[in-house]
Amino acid sequence: MTLVYNNKIILYLIVFSLGLISSFSLPPYNLFYINFFSYSVLLWILLFNSKEKFVSFKIGWIFGFGYFISNLYWITHSLTFEDIFKPLIPFALILIPLFLGLFYGFSTLLFAFLNPKKNLLSILILGTSLSIFEFIRSFILGGFPWNLIAFSFVNYLEFIQLLSITGTYAFNSIIILLFLLPTTLFFDIKKKIKISILIFSIFLCFTNYFWGNLNLRKHDLSEKKDLGFTIKVISPKINIDRYFQNENPSEFISELINISEPNPSNETIFIFPEGILSSIYFEDINKFKTLFLNNFSEKHKIILGMNIYEKQKVYNSLLVLDNELNILEKYYKNKLVPFGEFLPFEKILGNVGFKKITQGYQSFSADKRRDIIRLNNFNFIPLICYEIIYSGKIYRGENNYDFILNISEDGWFGNSIGPYQHYYHSIFRSIEEGKSVVRSSNNGISAFINPKGQAIDMILTTDKGFIEINSFKKSNKTIFSSFGNKIFFYFLFIYISLIFFLKLRENK
Repeated sequence: MTLVYNNKIILYLIVFSLGLISSFSLPPYNLFYINFFSYSVLLWILLFNSKEKFVSFKIGWIFGFGYFISNLYWITHSLTFEDIFKPLIPFALILIPLFLGLFYGFSTLLFAFLNPKKNLLSILILGTSLSIFEFIRSFILGGFPWNLIAFSFVNYLEFIQLLSITGTYAFNSIIILLFLLPTTLFFDIKKKIKISILIFSIFLCFTNYFWGNLNLRKHDLSEKKDLGFTIKVISPKINIDRYFQNENPSEFISELINISEPNPSNETIFIFPEGILSSIYFEDINKFKTLFLNNFSEKHKIILGMNIYEKQKVYNSLLVLDNELNILEKYYKNKLVPFGEFLPFEKILGNVGFKKITQGYQSFSADKRRDIIRLNNFNFIPLICYEIIYSGKIYRGENNYDFILNISEDGWFGNSIGPYQHYYHSIFRSIEEGKSVVRSSNNGISAFINPKGQAIDMILTTDKGFIEINSFKKSNKTIFSSFGNKIFFYFLFIYISLIFFLKLRENK
């Protein structure tokens, strides 16, 4: 009995290590080839333990725990700014990866219930199970589609142009199946079939690569459209600690103006990050109106993130202002961060001393509208912070637009891999939607990304400055932008039909 118990401990340590290893396939490391080993070994372990359903569940759960504890450790940095949250750091470090790991556990449990054998069908079953629960993870309880294994290929732009057709979740399902394929080498099937599978897989990968390469070249040859004005994407590096020290907001505004280098004779739109003046509400900004009037002219417009207090509600907003601080356009954030921007079960937790992590005690309110903002002669879709991570949720209206504008405060991630992971979601959205992404981040990566996911210009987390945009290239509407996440369900239908057909054949 002790021997069996010790063997299980060793098994779970191996599985935990596999999840840990897999996390290094993600940005900023991008060692995607690791997953050919980790995912194949995971499948092989499951095949030898599938008769024990609870063991199969624990294998997936522990694999997921190892995967997430390694790539989401930076979440705890947001708890270091106020003493009230510091005791929660050990719990957040362990409980969040444990919760997210459950989705891997449910995947492997479903795999075990389907009684897989050591054949090709087992690859399809596990790949489909993981795809389904990764999709569920992206939407349940508000959803957190962070670090899907598909992001392993984010640096290989030729390969991920397929996103314009499939979207992230269908692409993720393809990538999982690809990583599981090496297991066929150990299946008791004919050598000719193994070689055929290998050749066919390589053929598909190269076909996708060359098709993606052709798309990139075609876009390179397309004409640029002159904006007729200048966009300046401002990337400051204002330490987030300063917001909690009640520093005079005029110091922040002066810093932003110095970085922006406004020229009164040039028609310019200045884009500042999310919450860059988070220590005050918009209603208080008129106290600093002279600073804006002295530095910005009538030819200037300012886009920035600020908190607005309206009808006893607080909104995290994106505002378009003139140099006199009149609101020309506004957008209220739709997707709020649990605990960061609002406190779940606020009436209960608030009574025992808890609050949201960001400044102030009152939770932000979410809005439901996300309309195209028209400015000068171009249109853009506004996204605040992690709204950029939701595939298929950008904009489903019929009207066309030119840019996706994302403003963010990445100081909550600290000096970690978090800002890089956040930035790479922008690349996926640009390819999916076929739109340029303009991204302004404090303490993060600011960038101008074209519709093919290529960074035309960028400022890293270690630097500050501005990106100047005078022209851009338009791209045709993508298949994914027309159909959205319905495409994932089309793929799912194909996978499940194949499983059903192959199961019937196997039973006969």
